[in-house]
Amino acid sequence: MIEAAVLGMALLRVLSGSIEIFAAILMIKFNSVEKALVVNSSLALVGPIILILTTTIGVIGMAGNISLGKILWIFLGVSCILIGVKS
Repeated sequence: MIEAAVLGMALLRVLSGSIEIFAAILMIKFNSVEKALVVNSSLALVGPIILILTTTIGVIGMAGNISLGKILWIFLGVSCILIGVKS
């Protein structure tokens, strides 16, 4: 039986991949560099949101198995990734 947290994480990744494919189709359909950049820029919002949601689901799924300190380290690491990508 598949754990609910794993299923939730996988479904979010499938959703993320579907959004990426849809964005690629839109870029081809618009056939314009300017519009393709707008579509690509909108994907910059999707990636971090999916990262945060999947990490949150995973940590909640593991909450009974790991200490609060380790949970904080995980979120600190995700924050560092987001700050590094943004800068």
